[in-house]
Amino acid sequence: MFIQELEYQITHASLNLTVATYLEQSLTKLKEFEGCIPWMYRDTVGKVTVGVGLMLPDAKAAESLPFLLGTRPATPQEIAAEYSRVDSLPQGRASAFYKSATTHLILPQQTIDAKLTSVLQGFETELRSHLPHYDTFPDAVKLALLDMTYNLGPAGLFKDFPNLIAAVDSGSWAEAAAHCMRRGPSPARNAWTREQFLSAVVTTIKAEADTLLKRIWLAIRQTWNALFGSRQ
Repeated sequence: MFIQELEYQITHASLNLTVATYLEQSLTKLKEFEGCIPWMYRDTVGKVTVGVGLMLPDAKAAESLPFLLGTRPATPQEIAAEYSRVDSLPQGRASAFYKSATTHLILPQQTIDAKLTSVLQGFETELRSHLPHYDTFPDAVKLALLDMTYNLGPAGLFKDFPNLIAAVDSGSWAEAAAHCMRRGPSPARNAWTREQFLSAVVTTIKAEADTLLKRIWLAIRQTWNALFGSRQ
């Protein structure tokens, strides 16, 4: 009786656990790899940027975002003025260099996450158009592809990594892991992406083993039923 109660409690406790979706995991990793800066700054090529690499081509683009000045919404004029200030500063500095000591114009984290999620969903549309079986891929493969797409852009991924795409399209995760190395990202980021493809190998083997075991068990039951009759 005790064992049954314990199993019941464990089963129901596990149902209450919140498991992050692969998109949520992707968002978290991209913020880790790219940085998450709530104020405007200039990126490595000089573009005014905010959040997780969200490039702002002009002041109008910045004005469309709900920046806060302290606890109140910033006016379009205040946002435009901050954009001009940041754009006038030299590029190639750390993001903290561009933070104003007097004008604390901040983009809320909720907006940053929503913008990044929207970008990732757009990338998934691109991935599905090139990879018809995308939705059947292990989550780890989707994480790796989203990271590479965010870093390279969809055009860069499909143009510059044909061997990777061919391996992914055929479900050859180990081969994909051998062709995912990029120039530019840190060794740690490249290693993480490679690990996602390799972990998919294990996931696929486990799934295939589970399927085989189920088939064997079904065959045993069918044989038993044929010999001794169905057990009620």
